[in-house]
Amino acid sequence: MEYSVRRATATYGTMTKDWEAGIDYRKMHQDRLGRAQEAIRAAGLGGVLCFTFDNIRYVTSTHIGEWGRDKFDRYALCPASGPAFLWDPAPPAKRKYSPWLGKNLGAPVSTLQGAIPPGFGIENEFARQVKAKMVELGIANAPLGIDLMELPMLRALEAEGIEVVDGQQAMLDARAIKTAEEIELLKVAAAMVDATYLDVARAIRPGTRESDLVAIANDKLYALGSERVECVNSVAGPRGAPHSHTFSDRIIQPGDMIFLDIMHSFNGYRTCYYRTFICGKPNRHQIEAYEQCSQWVNAAIEAIKPGVTTDTIASAWPKAEEFGYSNEDEAFLLQFGHGIGLSLWERPIISRRYMGSQSLIKKGMVFAVECWKGAADGSGAARIEEEVVVTDDGCEIITNFPSDHLISCGLPGCEVF
Repeated sequence: MEYSVRRATATYGTMTKDWEAGIDYRKMHQDRLGRAQEAIRAAGLGGVLCFTFDNIRYVTSTHIGEWGRDKFDRYALCPASGPAFLWDPAPPAKRKYSPWLGKNLGAPVSTLQGAIPPGFGIENEFARQVKAKMVELGIANAPLGIDLMELPMLRALEAEGIEVVDGQQAMLDARAIKTAEEIELLKVAAAMVDATYLDVARAIRPGTRESDLVAIANDKLYALGSERVECVNSVAGPRGAPHSHTFSDRIIQPGDMIFLDIMHSFNGYRTCYYRTFICGKPNRHQIEAYEQCSQWVNAAIEAIKPGVTTDTIASAWPKAEEFGYSNEDEAFLLQFGHGIGLSLWERPIISRRYMGSQSLIKKGMVFAVECWKGAADGSGAARIEEEVVVTDDGCEIITNFPSDHLISCGLPGCEVF
């Protein structure tokens, strides 16, 4: 079915230019830092020590490549006011290519996720480094928020007399509302997936493997300028019911429903974007599954506007028992909404599993709405996902590859052949 909500497109391309305004990255840096510090002050913290790549990027506008993700060899201290301080494995490069950091840069001290044995006392050296910077910034007596870190490092901070508290909540609060520049980057990222799905549709035919579609998606996205292709779920035929959440080398056959979820980032901003196809012509059960899935997505989108609760949106979806699952825990992620930004799952989180939170939808939020429905004959499943930007009185859809019907591919007489 076709949605009544307007679809929105990106204004600019993937490059900055001298003749077109484009995305103002320096403005985005200042706006993100300002939002983070406002949230830090509201939480009563002196600062937040960030280890997650996404929080570091949010407050410093720096990156070191995906090889460094989750190695805990890079961290940033964002005080309640003033510039953030970055400890990075490549200080000379950051001084050259990230001049906005100025002198707020140093080399990190890390156990490399415990690879350096405890006997070296690295965690104590790290704690002294952080304490010295807090003293310099005048926040040594205030609580220090932490997003995610190794337990020995945390204990070392406490041994230095630092009050360590949860800082991830403040960071997620800051990142929930997107700036105009962030929204534009999310639109560009989605546009890259729009293009990828055309290549995927053309490749679907008997004999193509699920993994072949993953390779095609990776190739297209990197060619278009993707920074990271985090995951491509490619699921065909009976592997879709129940949902397996990963691809295999299964060969696509006539009559298979095929759904993909493409997760990648452009300048750090992510997508989570499902589409479903059929190899050949769909049968009655497959059409019914797709139409039902589409109706659930549409019902959620129609409910979105500033001021409504996440429960209001989740109420548009069926209970787990109504679509073949025993409870909401096992059905989690199948009728789901989640914030999209520098991370794949930000606020808001929308699910029947977490009814009762009464979290409010606000203008400027960007999130994905995704639903699943298995075909009654067991031949596969439909999976549809749209990303939306919350506006003054509703929302706009930024995922623009057609989803109004089940697209047939790969055999004579199909739409895509």
